[in-house]
Amino acid sequence: MDPVVVLALVAALVVIFLVASTVRIVPQARRYNIERFGRYRRTLQPGLNLVVPVADRINTKLDVREQVYSSDPRPVITEDNLVVNIDTVLYYQITDPRAAAYEVADYLQAIDQLTVTTLRNVIGSMDLEETLTSREEINSRLRAVLDDATGKWGIRVNRVEIKAIDPPHTIKEAMEKQMRAERDKRAAILHAEGERQAKILTAEGTKQKDILEAQGAQQAMILRADGEAKAVELVFQAVHRNNADPKILAYKYLETLPHLARSDNNTFWVIPGELTEAVRTVTRAFGDQPAEAAQSGESTTAGHGTAEGRTPELDTNWTPSLDAAAAADEAGKQAAAAVNDAKAEAEAAKSPQTPRRGHTPDA
Repeated sequence: MDPVVVLALVAALVVIFLVASTVRIVPQARRYNIERFGRYRRTLQPGLNLVVPVADRINTKLDVREQVYSSDPRPVITEDNLVVNIDTVLYYQITDPRAAAYEVADYLQAIDQLTVTTLRNVIGSMDLEETLTSREEINSRLRAVLDDATGKWGIRVNRVEIKAIDPPHTIKEAMEKQMRAERDKRAAILHAEGERQAKILTAEGTKQKDILEAQGAQQAMILRADGEAKAVELVFQAVHRNNADPKILAYKYLETLPHLARSDNNTFWVIPGELTEAVRTVTRAFGDQPAEAAQSGESTTAGHGTAEGRTPELDTNWTPSLDAAAAADEAGKQAAAAVNDAKAEAEAAKSPQTPRRGHTPDA
């Protein structure tokens, strides 16, 4: 082969190599740090970039997107000397590729160790209860410390979250017992409160019931008394309006006699002294007794009297006449219906009338 051709081929290959070494294409969201003879030169941005062949070389390739780093569980001692394991999740982003490459050897390890030491400082000033309920405060303090430390490394910490806090197994059992006791306490309180409200409502209902029953009984008694008063008033007005004679008054006197023995609790009852005179008056009114029988009855009654002005006494051997007994019987039969008749006659009667005999069943 001709040496000229060989030299031309070698030169062409060298040119192609130099051109390929000069052009660098950087993807989006990536940053390349360029060193010239071992010294930092510049950072290549996304797109087509030209470098000096042989003199320039790429030292580090960095991703500037937001990254997520989850650390392993780390033991931390609380203020009340309890060991808890805490997992953290870190969200960070590279803002200065040069600082991230040259200010710290391994920024992930540095961030992880800084997170652990900060957690131990923060948790060491809290007891277990405060640790479990103060996640927001712990996150804020962690982020503040990490921002101050990682700022010079060209890294911005966006968020720090505590993923899990695991206390010892015995502490978990004690917490479960405490929670169960607290729930039982609240359930007992709610049950007692419900029973209290139920008793109060029952008492209020009973009170309202008694009040309404008492008011109803009161109104019933008032209405009953008003009705009886009006009935008595109507009877009284009817008697006076009809100008009743002594015969009617004697009849009314007799109609009260059956009520004296109506009660079951009465062991004796008194016969008024005017009974004989009332029977005689009613007998005359009905006209069932002849004048001779009336005179005979009067003489018999007078003959058995002890003295004038004294109450006559009935002899055990004395037998009343048949006509007088029938009249007394008839008066007793009419006594039960007297009130109803008086009320009806008070409405219907417009002029004095002769008492009308009615027939009622034997009492």
